[in-house]
Amino acid sequence: MEGVTITREIDARGSFCPGPMMELIRVMKTAAVGDVIAVLSGDRGSRTDIPKWLQKAGQEFVGVETQDGFDRIIARKVK
Repeated sequence: MEGVTITREIDARGSFCPGPMMELIRVMKTAAVGDVIAVLSGDRGSRTDIPKWLQKAGQEFVGVETQDGFDRIIARKVK
């Protein structure tokens, strides 16, 4: 995504639901407000599950990029 600087990246491509989301939750707990976190996931469920969790948690879903058979799901910690 242009104009978005990734602060941390989680490579969860070998993990399946709910692994990528659990990794994001773990990182979110220690991230600073304003951090932008990218989760690399080959699990198609992450594409919908992570944005839903972000909304429930009051965090920002920035977007999804599809690259070479995996998704790069981008979130921003807002609180």
